[in-house]
This record gives sequence, C-alpha cells and structure tokens, in this order.
Amino acid sequence: MKKTYLLVLCVALSMLAQKSQSQVNSPYTRYGFGTMADRAMGFNKGMGGVALGFHDGKQINTANPASYAYVDSLSALFDLGFSIQHANYKMDKVQQNAQNASFDYFGFQFRAAKNLGVTLACLPITHINYSFSSSSELLKDNDDYSTSYSFSGEGGLRKALLGIGWRPFKPLAIGVNGAFVWGDYTHNMNMVFNETSVYNMQRKYTADINTYSVDFGLQYNFNLNKNDKVTLGLTYGLGHKVSNKAYRQTNTLSSSVTVAQTVDTISDAFELPQTMGAGITYYHAGKLRIGADFMLEKWSSVKFPSQDMNSNLNTAAYQSTNNQLYDSWKISAGLDYCPDKTSGKFFKHNIYRVGGFYSHSYAKADITNTVTDKPYELGVSAGIGIPIANKNIWYNSPCLNISAQWVHTVVPYLSASTMNKATLRENYFRLCIGLTFNERWFYKWKVQ
Repeated sequence: MKKTYLLVLCVALSMLAQKSQSQVNSPYTRYGFGTMADRAMGFNKGMGGVALGFHDGKQINTANPASYAYVDSLSALFDLGFSIQHANYKMDKVQQNAQNASFDYFGFQFRAAKNLGVTLACLPITHINYSFSSSSELLKDNDDYSTSYSFSGEGGLRKALLGIGWRPFKPLAIGVNGAFVWGDYTHNMNMVFNETSVYNMQRKYTADINTYSVDFGLQYNFNLNKNDKVTLGLTYGLGHKVSNKAYRQTNTLSSSVTVAQTVDTISDAFELPQTMGAGITYYHAGKLRIGADFMLEKWSSVKFPSQDMNSNLNTAAYQSTNNQLYDSWKISAGLDYCPDKTSGKFFKHNIYRVGGFYSHSYAKADITNTVTDKPYELGVSAGIGIPIANKNIWYNSPCLNISAQWVHTVVPYLSASTMNKATLRENYFRLCIGLTFNERWFYKWKVQ
C-alpha cells in the first residue's frame, strides 16, 4: 500500500514539476518580495487557512508551533502538498489566462518526549513570476519619438523550519519555530525608442536573501463541559534587519551595444516585520471544529529598496527606506466536520471543510501615494479529508486532503500612460491536494 501511494505521488509531482515551478504569473508580484503564499497545510487549505487555535495529534499545523505538543505518542507524521491553478488577469480592457502548478509544502512531525513534539517543514513564503509589455507610446511634447516598455521578473522566498511544541501542564501549550529563510529576486525593465539615434535603456534589480525567522506560539484550552471546549491561540514573530545587499544595474545602449553601465548597491537593504496573530477555536464532541483568526504584519515600518521601477528619468540615489510597503492584515474563518470517525461508511468517516478570508496586502503598487486605495483579497474554499483504508488496522490510515479555492484580488495602481487610477483584477481557482502519512514508528509489540 505504501509503495503504491508513494509511486502515485511521485508521478504526479514530477508531471507538475515539468509543467511549472511557480504558483503565480501576475504583474502584481513585481512589488515587495512578491505575492504572499497562503502558508497553509493540507488540513486547513479548505478552511480559509484558519489554524491558530487548531491542534490535532494527526495533523501538522505550522501556523502555531504550540500545536506540535499534541502529536500522538506512537506516531510519526509526514505531510506533502501540491496545487494546480487557473488564473485570469484583467487590466482595463486587456485580460489574460494562465495555468500554473507548484509543490506547496513538506512536513514531518514526531514526539521527542512526553508532551514535547518536534516538527521539520519546508514551505514557500512569496512568489515572483511575471512578464508583460506596453505598446509604443508617443513622448510627451514630442510626437517624433515613441517608446515601448517590457517588464519581467522571477524569484521568491522559502523557508525550512525546525519547531518545538511543549505542554508544561494540560490546558497550556507553548512552542517556537526557528527557520532558515532564503530566496532571490530579479526584476528587468527595458525601454526601447523608435529612433536609432536615441539611446535605449535597460534596468535590472537583483538581490539574494539569506536570513532567519523566529516565531512563538501559545494555545490555551478552556473546557466548557465533557463534549465542548474552546482553544485560544496566539502567535508572535520577531522582526529584524537582514544583512543582504540589493543591486540596481542600469545599462545605456546604442542599438544593442552597451555604451555606459552603472551599478548602485545598498548594504543591509532589507528588514523582516513583526507579526502578530490571535485565533479562537470551538471543539464539539470530537466531530466539529469552528475557528477564526486575525493576523497582522508590520511591513510599513521595515526598510525595503526603492520600488520606483517605472521611471526612466529617475536619477535619485538608490536607497532603502521604510513606507515602501503597507501593513498587511488578514481575517479568516472556517470549520471542519466529521460525522463518525469510526464508521465504515464512506460519507460518515470523511472530514468536510469550508472557510473563507479577507485581507489587505502589504505590496504598494503606487509609491507616489497618488492612488490611496489599498489592494485587497478575498477568497472562499471547501475541501474534504478522505481516510485511505488499510487492512493492517494497527496503522492509522493515511489521509488524502482535497480542497478547492477561489480567490479574488483587486490592485489599484497609477497608470503610466494616463496618470490616472487604474485597477488590476485577478481571479484564481486552485485545486490543492495533500497527503498525510501517519506511521506508528514507536509502537511497542507484545508477544505472548
């Protein structure tokens, strides 16, 4: 059985990897570190990403490290996930469709000692992937010359984390995630004139990121009665400086020959923000869980390199300042329900999930502050967890998590051609598949 599961999973992942390695293909990813990944695992992708108050010994919840303390004493958990996405992008009267696929996450969890759980995981933080261009535009006050632009970029951030969760006494669990964060970005801009006697220009913005992150978590249980309880979840992430450099390379070209090149460098160009989260979850009789979360990330106070990548006339020093980004926040809510975990009937032992979220993004598409409306995103999701039957009843069954997500994004920006407010609208439909293996590595056999 295990060989069959692994074979099917490897074939599916290799097919997806050949198709694409990025989860997005959006012009909006050119701002900040790119668009944020949902950072959800298989069990909560169908619940709008709600997770801060959730804990279960058969699921890995990296959103709150305090949840690791509840891992089953006999089990080792493996969790893998990937997704397939169809996207529609619309700017004024122009629209485009794109299909992408990605490997989302990997997680491994086990109990190291009584009331002490350990988790290893790897998951994405941001995605950058775009390519678009503008048609020829006449220069202001000069009808003899026109210019066209092209923009492209790729990159993103990922993290590999090691987390520990401990339950010092029954109602309380605490935990910490320490992670290595790495990634890069490359943004290209080309400006080409229709007149060969006029110099063209190329700009490239690059950076390599290697740093760390530390996040703390807490969960406290309030027992209401024998069948009902409420769990409060809190998280806090440290903000800090990132000692990596950012580069801006400007090439001046005559036809295709470079006649001048300058490279501007910023040392200690980045900072990571403080993050805060609070969530509450209601549990009923081991069948129903209802939760709500609020997350806040303080991006406006951190340093980030200047994002003025549109202007060919910008001669200001390339520098890193705050207020390049917005503070971001997210509200999510969701539930899951299992009629009867011990039933042999298919529709009774499955786990049914539904949820939704609303958020304001951190990325500022107009650094001139001419457009004051902030980008926002809303989404709904639904999913199902299907236990995979195993004839060896002393094994816990693996679980196949399938969820569907619809996400709508609205990004106000300043149009370079009209100098008026314009709007980028994005619609995503994602199919997310996760597989959780629950192996009883620590089972003690008894022989009579």
